[in-house]
Amino acid sequence: MTVEGIVPGKLRLGVNIDHVATVRNARGGLTPDPVRAALLAIEAGADGITAHLREDRRHIIDSDIARLMDSISRPLNFEMAATREMVDIALKTRPHACCLVPEKREERTTEGGLDVIGGRDRLEPMVGELAAAGIRVSLFIEADPRQLDAARAIGAPVVELHTGSYCDAASGADRDRELARIVQAAAHAEVLGLECHAGHGLSYETVAPVAAIPTIAELNIGHFLIGEAVFVGLEQAIAGMRRRMDDARRAAL
Repeated sequence: MTVEGIVPGKLRLGVNIDHVATVRNARGGLTPDPVRAALLAIEAGADGITAHLREDRRHIIDSDIARLMDSISRPLNFEMAATREMVDIALKTRPHACCLVPEKREERTTEGGLDVIGGRDRLEPMVGELAAAGIRVSLFIEADPRQLDAARAIGAPVVELHTGSYCDAASGADRDRELARIVQAAAHAEVLGLECHAGHGLSYETVAPVAAIPTIAELNIGHFLIGEAVFVGLEQAIAGMRRRMDDARRAAL
């Protein structure tokens, strides 16, 4: 895999193609193909591709990861549970980045952030092992300064802030409060020397305030884009998100 077209300082968009695989797996067979979706996403303005290989293989499967590594010209962000099985797969495939996320069999999607404080003894060796293999490690966490401090302490260079509570807020006041937490956490990440990403639940309606935060370097978005693609096509859905992100970042400068 060669990494091309990444512009330093640009707010990056990582497109998660998991739910293309969800549709494929609902019926079996080979279509729709998540690798084709990844290639279309890159053409439409994605700076990287995210794929979550879950323990139960409910959407992305092992062969998808191998084909993505062989096919795409942008970084692959391999979302994974912090387990021995997943670390071994990452060490074998050597993606550009791994994002460690909490994972429970019963959840439909990743809910909440990783507890880095409570899981330090388990997580620190994994972060070190992945980093030693040249894989950039990020931790998917809540917008909590204590979790950022813990991420820094175990040697992770990147954190991804969970934006689900912000996106799902029932009122404007609740959303403003959650956004303020994200702003503060992103600023704290910069003080700590951590690169800050954000994601989970972002849509056309919610993306601009997060994209405007100058200390966030990357947004990872999937479910909304795949859902919107049902109506307008994947390239148009991604181009619309890319435009909203870029407009918000320019307006904030």
